[in-house]
Amino acid sequence: MKRSSGILLFSFLFTTIFAALLTVLKHYSLAGLPQWVLAGSRWLVILVIAVYAYRRKSLTAWIMLSMIAGAEFGEDFPAVAIHLNVISKVFLNLIKTIIAPLLFGTLVVGIAGHSNLRQVGRMGWKSILYFEVVSTIALFIGLLAINLSRAGIGVTVPPEMAHGTLPEVPKQTWEQLVLHIFPENIAKSVAEGQVLQIVVFSILFGIAVALVKEKYRRPMVNFAEALSEVMFRFTNMIMYFAPFAVFAAIAYSVGHMGIGILVNLAQLLATLYIALLLFLLLVLLPVALLFRIPVRKFIVAITEPATLAFATTSSEAALPIAMENMERFGVPRKIVAFVIPTGYSFNLDGTTLYLALASIFIAQISGIQMNLGTQLVMMVTLMLTSKGVAGVPRASLVILLGTATNFGLPVWPIFIILGIDELMDMARTAVNVIGNCLATAVIARWEGEFDEEKAKKYQTKEVLQD
Repeated sequence: MKRSSGILLFSFLFTTIFAALLTVLKHYSLAGLPQWVLAGSRWLVILVIAVYAYRRKSLTAWIMLSMIAGAEFGEDFPAVAIHLNVISKVFLNLIKTIIAPLLFGTLVVGIAGHSNLRQVGRMGWKSILYFEVVSTIALFIGLLAINLSRAGIGVTVPPEMAHGTLPEVPKQTWEQLVLHIFPENIAKSVAEGQVLQIVVFSILFGIAVALVKEKYRRPMVNFAEALSEVMFRFTNMIMYFAPFAVFAAIAYSVGHMGIGILVNLAQLLATLYIALLLFLLLVLLPVALLFRIPVRKFIVAITEPATLAFATTSSEAALPIAMENMERFGVPRKIVAFVIPTGYSFNLDGTTLYLALASIFIAQISGIQMNLGTQLVMMVTLMLTSKGVAGVPRASLVILLGTATNFGLPVWPIFIILGIDELMDMARTAVNVIGNCLATAVIARWEGEFDEEKAKKYQTKEVLQD
């Protein structure tokens, strides 16, 4: 086994160095190599990774392979790649069918199955406090990063990016924001994928079940428990399709935008990615250490949902597998079912950091000087508004447009941001998922219900297991 692993590692290093050497020779015109030779060398690297994924038999390995192969396919065959988006949409549609029944079942069991209504209240205020502190820190990291990189200053604006029509977004009053949290029709909430409304309904339903007599409560709890188990098994079935969806999503993105778009806005992208990395290392890692979360096993647990979120740019795609993995990591189901869906509306760390960065970028690229006081006022505004649009479609665009208008900034730079929004969305969505997974472990530890032994024994499930 060790011998074969060593051969695979050597093969990977050799083919990677070989492909990189050919690319350098071609780039500096040191050798007249045809394009198919360069592409062939890169596909050889992918073939070695495919052998590793086959031997590893884990979903994470297959997803990583799919991301690399998808990027190469999108670069080599863009005409085909731009039509593959339907495959990833099929996967996302299937995932969306899981979310409502899974949340309903797990929340009802968590609340009514234990009849501990006081704990629901405790989890509520602890979660909101944690979300507020962490996401506010994310805002200021974004502010610091864009001021240090000055990514918007001196950017050559491509003409096609500076003109266009922004997607229509409805203006939201505070009354509408409050009303949006509470469902008027649960069937409508399910159909529209309003996660927060589903959570609110499920919590209230669970409380109602907990308050009725045992002869009425027990059948409903048994039904919700059975529903949860079926939906987790349904999730496992759908995840077999995940590598194909990831391949299609990445191939479409590269084929649709091309690698060239990175050149003009490389500094903005780099600023966001570095800022998100610093947030993970300087905020989430210390939080994990402070609450004595086994970091190595936690990384293993969140790798699948994070890579899935990164590739599909969808938090919803990662929600079922994130819930399942965190439960296997040692977080009780009732806490997972409450914290992760709530965090999807109130704890979007990656999106919050992105909003701070994008707002100052608009001022920089427009040549508008903003003093520190104005920037701090803007951060306070973002701190409030980013919590206020929970569940609103295109929430980040709503906030960005509102912030630009409120502070007298032009709207046209948003076209430029939207030009690479898909690439930015990958990273911020992955960080959103990681932040919410960590939040479940933190709240579980805070509640004294974190199963440390289970966490230390956590292992990645094999794709082919029953």
